[in-house]
Amino acid sequence: MRRRAAVLCAAAAGVVLAGSVTVLPARASGAAPAPGLTWKACGTSDYPRLQCASLKVPLDHANPSGTQITLALSRVPHTAPTSQGPLLVNPGGPGGSGLTLAGFVASALPEKVAARYDVIGFDPRGVGRSTPALDCAPGHFRPVRPDTVPATPELERRNLARAESFAAACGRRYARVLPYLNTADAARDMDAVRQALGARQLTYFGYSYGTYLGAVYAKLFPERVRRLVLDSIVDPSGVWYEDNLAQDHAFDDRHRALMAWIARHDARYRLGTDPARVEARWYAMRAALAKRPAGGEVGAAELEDTFIPGGYYDGYWPYLAEAFAAYANDHDPEPLVEAYRNLAAVGASGDNGYSVYTAVQCRDALWPRSWNRWRADTRSVYGKAPFMAWNNAWYNAPCAFWPTGPLRRVDVANAELPPALLFQATDDAATPYPGGVRVHRLLARSSLVVERGGGNHGITLSGNACLDGYLAAYLADGTLPHGTGEADAVCEKSPGPEPLTAKAAATTSRGSTLHGLLGFRR
Repeated sequence: MRRRAAVLCAAAAGVVLAGSVTVLPARASGAAPAPGLTWKACGTSDYPRLQCASLKVPLDHANPSGTQITLALSRVPHTAPTSQGPLLVNPGGPGGSGLTLAGFVASALPEKVAARYDVIGFDPRGVGRSTPALDCAPGHFRPVRPDTVPATPELERRNLARAESFAAACGRRYARVLPYLNTADAARDMDAVRQALGARQLTYFGYSYGTYLGAVYAKLFPERVRRLVLDSIVDPSGVWYEDNLAQDHAFDDRHRALMAWIARHDARYRLGTDPARVEARWYAMRAALAKRPAGGEVGAAELEDTFIPGGYYDGYWPYLAEAFAAYANDHDPEPLVEAYRNLAAVGASGDNGYSVYTAVQCRDALWPRSWNRWRADTRSVYGKAPFMAWNNAWYNAPCAFWPTGPLRRVDVANAELPPALLFQATDDAATPYPGGVRVHRLLARSSLVVERGGGNHGITLSGNACLDGYLAAYLADGTLPHGTGEADAVCEKSPGPEPLTAKAAATTSRGSTLHGLLGFRR
């Protein structure tokens, strides 16, 4: 899911695995205890108390004495006289770095709650400062890329060639590593971190893909989970091909919500008061950029990359609207180029992040191997939800050619887990609402807190006091809401954005910080 991708290639072409399977035993459980950690100061101006360490773990947890890889860790240590142990945090992706997230979470939680935890961030295997760090094809997203909509056979061939060459490059450079890049092995790494911390149990807090990682960890090691927080929840029944198709529809809805917001602020943007008319002008801009990229840099594909982050976080809407208006009304491409340089980077965590994203998702579960299946499904979605359909397909298309075969999807249903706390916005595009409801049913005794009408992705610690109150209470002493309906508690959404002013920029800064840290699948 763009969040993004993958190729778990099955021998039977064009077949997607139906149903889930029982997870394999936790192979790390018989490994020798992990060594202790040596922490060194690595604070930043924003998070001066950060400490860093590294931990060696087996590449293959079934062979603990074999090849070792290194995980990069960060920590904000507890300050209270007594500790509730480690709180591991993950920003999603797969491919997102969690080192700075530890500092953010420790500073954003109420002080009396954060003071009782060692907040632990980590770069999962292959990511960031962990080694080896993947970079399959440097510059793969260098502009200008072919138009994502394959209106001609030549455009389809060019996009297919890009996807196939990326998969081949990963296979050449990381043949020994790719079989061990998957969510289950990342979860086993988390348990090695727990051992190295000397903790009997850990508390886990994951966003986006991090919710799936946390659910898999809980399946492998339920007795080692003290508390579990999942925010913006991946639907485990669609990992990963079907989840991407669901994303396409949800992102189209969010894009139309942005068009409607622009129409409501026509006095500022002068793009029309009818949302359908505003949307038509956006697609006219896209068509023009496909022929003549703005600044020689922003073509149709790059325009999509620029606006996709708006589906994750509405705090970006004023900036996107300014760039859209400048181009459409004044024929000024510079704000659009600036928005691309700033916002497209939010949605894609660079060459390393994309390399890990594809490696993990293409290994995690079965993907269609026949391009005919991809083409038919994407055409069908595009007819109803054109905004991101082809962009998302090409983002994930390396999985149709991946050199490493698929694992079987993990069944995360769990009756052994302590009560967990789940957060989900009803209009989230990256992880649509039904996935949160499904995981609520799969995790026995879990509680689901819903942000009604919210469309942002990653909703806690973003300024919604109602949501954050439930989070703080749970982390403080395990308190959970218990309702009688589909949700155990409902919070109203945070106020939406306003056109750019100094005040609006200030009020969105906290959410912007969080969303800059999340490892969006895209």
